[in-house]
Amino acid sequence: KLRKGVHRLVLCDVMLPELDGFHILRVMKRTGINIPVIMITGCSTLQNAVNALKDGAIDFIPKPFTVDELESGIQRGLRYRKLMETPSPPGVRESKGSNFSRPCPREFYRLGRLSWVNIEQNGIGLVGVTDLFMKTVSPVTGLTFVEMNRDLVQAAPCATLASQDNLLHEILCPLSGTIVTRNEQLLSRPELLEQDPYSSGWLYQIVPTNLAYELNHLMPCTQDY
Repeated sequence: KLRKGVHRLVLCDVMLPELDGFHILRVMKRTGINIPVIMITGCSTLQNAVNALKDGAIDFIPKPFTVDELESGIQRGLRYRKLMETPSPPGVRESKGSNFSRPCPREFYRLGRLSWVNIEQNGIGLVGVTDLFMKTVSPVTGLTFVEMNRDLVQAAPCATLASQDNLLHEILCPLSGTIVTRNEQLLSRPELLEQDPYSSGWLYQIVPTNLAYELNHLMPCTQDY
């Protein structure tokens, strides 16, 4: 069915009766099937989902999920497909292999194409959302942070965006750690997430709790150039 090329989007569970979602990703990559894939995973397999993002999935939806959460993910996936077919606007520097998004700075790391982290000289991690993620969300109308001093978990939700089409979009944290600062100006100026996602649009400063191990599961942004 995938080889027929009639599908705009694939939703695939990590755990399948005979094969698994990773096999689907590998076959698609090997045979050049360029259809966006959203992986679905249980809470106990978040690490598998992180690996799926590294292997080419564009997003994943943790279980249990609601109908609204599923609709939000599907809408982002369909917009991603539309962006794949749209030339980049004049003056926008393109990511390697992409004609529709700006690359994150070279010193950053990213969780798939969803969120990023920059480890500063003092060891603090600066966390934000990628340009591509913002392009798959309709104009943002609001942002909800999690509470201060909360321990974040890699690939678990750390903030929620509300968009003009009445959908909610959970932002998945690229790194585990404890929040020490939130970018409070985003509450009154959520448009910064779209206008300047890699600088003034950052979300949190965190103290990483498992830095060396988790960085190995992220993608260095140097490969976007």
